[in-house]
Amino acid sequence: MKKRIAVIPGDGIGPDIVREAVKVLDKVAKAYSHEFEYDYLLAGGCSIDEYGVPLTDETLDRAKKADSTLLGAVGGPKWDSLPGAMRPEKALLGLRSGLGLFCNLRPAILYKELADACPLRSDIVGDGLDVMVVRELTGGIYFGKKGRIDDGNEAYDVMSYSKGEIDRIARKAFEIARRRRGKVTSVDKANVLETSRLWRETVKAVSEDYPDVELSNLYVDNASMQLVRNPAQFDVIVTENMFGDILSDEASMITGSIGMLPSASLRTDSYGMYEPIHGSAPDIAGQDVANPIATILSAAMMLRYSFSMAREADAVEKAVASALSDGLRTKDIASEGGAWIGTSAMGDEIARRIV
Repeated sequence: MKKRIAVIPGDGIGPDIVREAVKVLDKVAKAYSHEFEYDYLLAGGCSIDEYGVPLTDETLDRAKKADSTLLGAVGGPKWDSLPGAMRPEKALLGLRSGLGLFCNLRPAILYKELADACPLRSDIVGDGLDVMVVRELTGGIYFGKKGRIDDGNEAYDVMSYSKGEIDRIARKAFEIARRRRGKVTSVDKANVLETSRLWRETVKAVSEDYPDVELSNLYVDNASMQLVRNPAQFDVIVTENMFGDILSDEASMITGSIGMLPSASLRTDSYGMYEPIHGSAPDIAGQDVANPIATILSAAMMLRYSFSMAREADAVEKAVASALSDGLRTKDIASEGGAWIGTSAMGDEIARRIV
């Protein structure tokens, strides 16, 4: 099977970690008789340096013509003094909106080999963590009307959602839960917000089409407490944009290893953009010390969700688990004073284990 992938390495360690993900994809292609064609594009700070803007129309158009997009990371102190509309992070918003990516998936998985990195007590974590946060990505307060009045002394941000926007993200969550443990927790603030009351009503209506999936509701403040009190109770969490931004960060830190966690941003068809959740870490760029595992696992999500290559995705995830089980660590996840290997060597070891 031939697939075209738009590759956006970005800034900082982005090129370092994307290189290893492509290495793994090439091994998958060889082992399973696929063909992956890569179209390398600029976005973020490097695009500002080259073209004067964080995202060009050409980059967006070429990404649209691909079957999926693999993204490294964008941003860094070099561009911090630029006005908001010109910041590298604007490339992310432009890609998400321009590609129609309304559904963000952020799995928070605690590998048993890294259990010591979890900040929670072992009796709370139990047998491990495997939580999928499904975040609505293109609506809510981040995309609502905003501004200042009264000579800048008063500011406003409008949160709004339509029934259709809620319906489509809820269906994604229920479909994913069907392939997992069959539980959806919808998070809102329906005791205060009118948008949340519409959210809860709509999710409940959607749940009637998925009688095999259990639905529960939590207010966002309670959900944030429950994530640290008893995270194992969660399977799939679905929530709106701002709540999802906060809860997915909390869930990721419970694993104690932000360099391990991938993400996917999807639209209604099979197209997706895949990226690690960590930042560009320009202070370690080009030093062969960055952890490529989150980006490699993001590539595995691409195989699963965009290309319907479940067997190949499983092979990548098993290769990562095998490398960790064999005691291989990059610097960020190595025990204090323990041995570790570089970015490229970790990519080599994971690729070697794909069968």
